Amino acid sequence: MQTPGEHLGGADAAEEVDVPGWDPLEEWDEIPDWDAPVPTAMDLVIESAAAVSGHAADQLKRINALRLEALAEAARAGNTLADVIERSVRLELACALSITESSAGSLITLAEALVHRYPAVLESLSRARMTQKHASELVGAIDAAEPEFRAQLLPRAIALAEALPVGTFRRKLRKLIESVRAVTLSERHERALERRRVIAEPAEDSMGWLHWFGPMVEVHAIFGRLTGTAKGLAKHRDETRTLDQLRADVLADLLIDGVTDALPPEVRGIRPTAVVTVPALALLHDDGGRGSEPATVEGIGPIPLERARELCGAATGWMRVLTHPETGMVLSVGRRRYRPPPALRRLVMWRAEVCMGPGCNMPAERCQIDHNVPWEVGGQTRLDNLTPFCQGHHTVKHHGRWRVEHIEGSGGAVLWTSPSGREYRVDPERSVPVFVPSDQGSAPF
Repeated sequence: MQTPGEHLGGADAAEEVDVPGWDPLEEWDEIPDWDAPVPTAMDLVIESAAAVSGHAADQLKRINALRLEALAEAARAGNTLADVIERSVRLELACALSITESSAGSLITLAEALVHRYPAVLESLSRARMTQKHASELVGAIDAAEPEFRAQLLPRAIALAEALPVGTFRRKLRKLIESVRAVTLSERHERALERRRVIAEPAEDSMGWLHWFGPMVEVHAIFGRLTGTAKGLAKHRDETRTLDQLRADVLADLLIDGVTDALPPEVRGIRPTAVVTVPALALLHDDGGRGSEPATVEGIGPIPLERARELCGAATGWMRVLTHPETGMVLSVGRRRYRPPPALRRLVMWRAEVCMGPGCNMPAERCQIDHNVPWEVGGQTRLDNLTPFCQGHHTVKHHGRWRVEHIEGSGGAVLWTSPSGREYRVDPERSVPVFVPSDQGSAPF
């Protein structure tokens, strides 16, 4: 019979110690049951995604090392044609990874930028705090900004990348960059305005493209009118054209004939609308309210202050909102009506700007206004119970086992809780403006 310790070395093994009154098996039985946490399917997906980001960072470091090694080797051999060496590296990388040369070139460019100019971004990617797509978007956007702004933008851009999904990050980063560049916006816009033009480009099958390069405010207004007219036509029972086809046909009718007589009466008078948001001090002071937020048009972004002043005195199709740093105004019609009145509806859409689904960029004007606490169970038609959702997110909210709640005191943020229990906070683009009494004498506006 084998004695304890023989399998560890026979006579040289430690002898069994006999402690009177102690039974280790009995003590083991008294340990309460403990189950190790089992990762869910989503946990495993997230773990894989983190590994992908880490591997992407390693790959980019090695791609940059490959490029530098090739350049150094060529230099030692007396070959100073750097462009040829770069092309050679790009070609071999494309062949080795079975990708296009264009994709290989993008990887080389991204690798050089992260290793040499944006190491903080590379570090974030390596720790899986952002994805490679975030890193690529960040580098492209920051590189496009003027050099004097990049150091100021970088830490804020990294913070956005680590906190937001790619679509939301792209939109927020663009706004961040434009807000920093706003001090030169008027001059840049004037230079760009000189390049306005119209280009006709032939395509296949007797088709062609008509390109118009002009101010984004006008582009937005034109597209808005085309969309509004097209949607009006689409309501007809016998209409079979898609929305894109209707826009194209309406544009041709307006440009060629110059009139809308051929359209049904109910869509002839459609005009575009837009929301212009201008800091009050920027409007009322000759220096443009230097230091305040730039004027913006919903769906477009910052615009020159001179253009904003022009729009704020224009037709009634524009919703004019003078913002103030204070927040907290609440509008409500309670239980008197289900549908929000036009002013409240515009405010809900203005506050959010886009669908309040996680990562969604659908413009709020194309969304449905949802009562978070349903009307049929006592929900009120008030600002803190109304949120714009696109058709897809609206459907998921009500039928996808998600829970969506307004976060009290957040100024319009909502919390999405998934069926697996994970929480995702979505904040609106803007705070609701409010003007409060001041005990400091007359207000400056």
